[in-house]
Amino acid sequence: MKKIEAIIRRTKFEDVKEALMEADIEWFSYYDVRGVGKARQGRIYRGVVYDTSSIERILVSIVVRDKNVERAVKALINAAQTGEIGDGRIFIIPIEDAIRIRTGERGDIALYNAEHEK
Repeated sequence: MKKIEAIIRRTKFEDVKEALMEADIEWFSYYDVRGVGKARQGRIYRGVVYDTSSIERILVSIVVRDKNVERAVKALINAAQTGEIGDGRIFIIPIEDAIRIRTGERGDIALYNAEHEK
């Protein structure tokens, strides 16, 4: 199992969500985050543009079985990429175990419903 964390532009979130659903990644979490990077965002207040040093992004967090990692990563890249500085990053982190609280199932089976196996 792997945890995939992707930091993406806020404007690309709906595209990413649709791409993950099309790739049969039906469960994930997301968070509003701020960070610092090469990209800069300007804020306009009363007609004056202010440069900010922090950037608003969305962090998408997904835990998948090993066989679904590449499918999820491709969906993220295809949906989030603009080709400009500030498109974001994807991190892949090993997961030691997963436990479904309702049933106590452990491992891969805790991530999906076996009766819906693809």
